[in-house]
Amino acid sequence: MKKIFIQIRTLVKFALLITISIFLILGVVAIVYKPIYSVTLNGEVIGYCKDKSKLQARINNYMEHGDESTENSNLAFISIDKLPSYKMCLLKRGINTNDEEIFNIVIKNGIPYYKYYAILDDDDEKIYVSNFKKAEKIIKKLKEKESNNIKDISIVEKYEKKLKDFTDVDTAVSKLYEKKPVVRVAATKNYSSGGRVSTARNMSRSKINLGLSLSKPISGTISSRFGSMSRVRSGAHTGLDIAAPYGTKIKAAAPGKVVFAGYKGAYGKMIAIDHGNGVMTYYGHCSSLIASVGQKVSQGTIIAAVGSTGNSTGNHLHLEIRVNGVAYNPQNYVY
Repeated sequence: MKKIFIQIRTLVKFALLITISIFLILGVVAIVYKPIYSVTLNGEVIGYCKDKSKLQARINNYMEHGDESTENSNLAFISIDKLPSYKMCLLKRGINTNDEEIFNIVIKNGIPYYKYYAILDDDDEKIYVSNFKKAEKIIKKLKEKESNNIKDISIVEKYEKKLKDFTDVDTAVSKLYEKKPVVRVAATKNYSSGGRVSTARNMSRSKINLGLSLSKPISGTISSRFGSMSRVRSGAHTGLDIAAPYGTKIKAAAPGKVVFAGYKGAYGKMIAIDHGNGVMTYYGHCSSLIASVGQKVSQGTIIAAVGSTGNSTGNHLHLEIRVNGVAYNPQNYVY
């Protein structure tokens, strides 16, 4: 029994010594070192910061609003491709953090994007203004003057690295106004023979009642959403991209009449269906077109096949829903 008691006492002393040693080591570490974050960019340590949340919040704020010296009210955001990563470490006391230097290194390669508005005449950009209010005012004045081209005038929101030269309202109205001819020959868009369809970047993120129910044209994976920005486009995405294998059959999302079937610039081979009441659906980048202009189709009728024609980086369907020429988010109605 005495031996057991001695062993227990020895173990307690040993445990006590270990505990004291740990506290001493921690105390020395706390005196010599301080907890800090190392900051890495592109695989290289660029410095140390005490509060990673504060530094990253400053970088995020710069990306959203620029810095205090930014005077241009048209700045939309600043794109920074490479953002830093943080790792907690122990740093010897006396070695200082360099948050300001890290911040300047990170933002050095930032690319500013500016927001402004283009006014189009028959899908051609004619005038640029700094804000939507001015663009609306120009349209209103053209309507009041009963400009002959008012139905072809549209507004597009633009995001670019460089601003265009802006035009004041009165000058814009003067340049865009088109006087009605005394004798006007009817020039209706004959959709039954494959007339034009609008591809202007008129967009709305709201949801309205289409007056009909849509079904999925294909099954696949969404690869690009409505309103997204990309280097392969000149502006915001006016539709929804659904990736699928080459040749996948595309079905009409709703009953209607084919008003366009052909090659449409960046859309490549495209089908457009008029569903009535101003509602239309577009099916772009097709490999082949099956339906023809003037054909009446039912919901689910095979009209084309998936491809990668036009401005496309892979096989997919570009689906658009337009109401009176304005593009709406397809995900509000299907997918």
